[in-house]
Amino acid sequence: MTIQLAMVGVVVEDMARALAFYRRLGLEIPQEADGERFVMHRMASGVTIFFDTVFIAASDPARERAPSGSYNTVLEFYAGTRDAVDTTHAELVAHGYTSRKAPWKSPGPYAALIEDPDGNVILLTAEDPNADI
Repeated sequence: MTIQLAMVGVVVEDMARALAFYRRLGLEIPQEADGERFVMHRMASGVTIFFDTVFIAASDPARERAPSGSYNTVLEFYAGTRDAVDTTHAELVAHGYTSRKAPWKSPGPYAALIEDPDGNVILLTAEDPNADI
């Protein structure tokens, strides 16, 4: 059996605010989704990302909310090139989003860290042909 990631869920406080961030990141999510409590978006890679408001996620009595800014959730988005990582990071910071780490050459790929509006950590990466991993 070969296991593959098919879907990732992100719990958000404010759907419109969260979707604005992910649109700036490059996801093509329709504007009319802003008023929904649950939104699914299939990416070109085939992986689906869904956004769920705290209201709906709260229906799970065993669910506990992680503190904002924790590393309980890290979502990696492959930007393609170092320039794309630099540009995307700069644009998000210019729009008021919090940078965790400016673009740098990590032990693996070229990368940057930024927070979405709910404190989830977003890892932007570009392939580095000289990476050790």
